Amino acid sequence: MYKHVLIATDGSELADKAVAQGLDLAKALGAKATAVTVTEPWTAGAYETIPTPSLIDAYEKAVTESAARILAAVGDAARKREVACNTIHVADRYAVEGILDAAKDKGCDFIVMASHGRRGLARLLLGSETMKVLTHGTVPVLVIR
Repeated sequence: MYKHVLIATDGSELADKAVAQGLDLAKALGAKATAVTVTEPWTAGAYETIPTPSLIDAYEKAVTESAARILAAVGDAARKREVACNTIHVADRYAVEGILDAAKDKGCDFIVMASHGRRGLARLLLGSETMKVLTHGTVPVLVIR
């Protein structure tokens, strides 16, 4: 059936549920697993000062360290389940682009990710990364809530 499962995570408690489901699914299918976390590029608000190189460096260091922690936790979960799982950090991309590009680049044929299930005004204002992956992606997506 599916040969390579991409598991998208941001390290949140809800995303941890998607990681668990994705790893369990990969194990049950005998599929490869790859976990991805995406960190967005530096963006400054319209009224903020122009960022200094040291400020940008601090931001990049912080997101790199955060991604390493997130992916280390996925690695731990994979080892507990005895599932081989590669991990990748896609930096300086928006979540949807990073997830879809990782799926394409790694040859994944299935994506597992979480959704907060926001409705109404919150969904309109915040958008839904999961909905964007569903809309713009070309492979099946399992949404965990």
